[in-house]
Amino acid sequence: MSNQQACSGCGFTHQCICHLIPSVESQIDLVLLTHENELSRDTNTGKLLQQSLKQCESFVWQRKTPPADLIALLEDETRQPFLLFPSEESMECQQAVLNEASNQKPLFIILDGTWQEAKKMLNKSPWLQPIPQVHLGITSESSYTLRRNQNSGHLCTCEVGVELLKTLGEDEPARLINDYYQHYLKVFQADKSGHALK
Repeated sequence: MSNQQACSGCGFTHQCICHLIPSVESQIDLVLLTHENELSRDTNTGKLLQQSLKQCESFVWQRKTPPADLIALLEDETRQPFLLFPSEESMECQQAVLNEASNQKPLFIILDGTWQEAKKMLNKSPWLQPIPQVHLGITSESSYTLRRNQNSGHLCTCEVGVELLKTLGEDEPARLINDYYQHYLKVFQADKSGHALK
């Protein structure tokens, strides 16, 4: 058995990549509402967004008690919240920002979990339901390979964040985070195989 410890930052045992984490800024605020099952999954990519993007915060979703700090953000009149959730009611993202957030800073909420968990989080959270829902016009396929049975057309949390930034014209932050994410995928596979990426 190896005595090597996993890095507390990036989570890898054989090759720390903390020095490669970009530090980017955005004109928007981003919130990850994370299903508690994701906290123990090493395949969760929401943490990559949180590590990279200064304007990204994370809250753990609990069915009975909404996070008080997130509720305070939602009630802040200087911000216009949007829930990134494609549905029959959802608006195209750019159009929603133009229509709804004229003098306010957009605050985007991403439900960080599997598609089934995200639907459950929304259905069981009455406080989320009044928030305007938006969707992204995504044409690219996901490159996420860390979980089986991925539905076609579904992106992982980090990819959603990257696509959101691109949609809002923040190409450079999107590129930096995506470069880190793509490298992370390669190192992840190597680390699980018991070695550093060659």
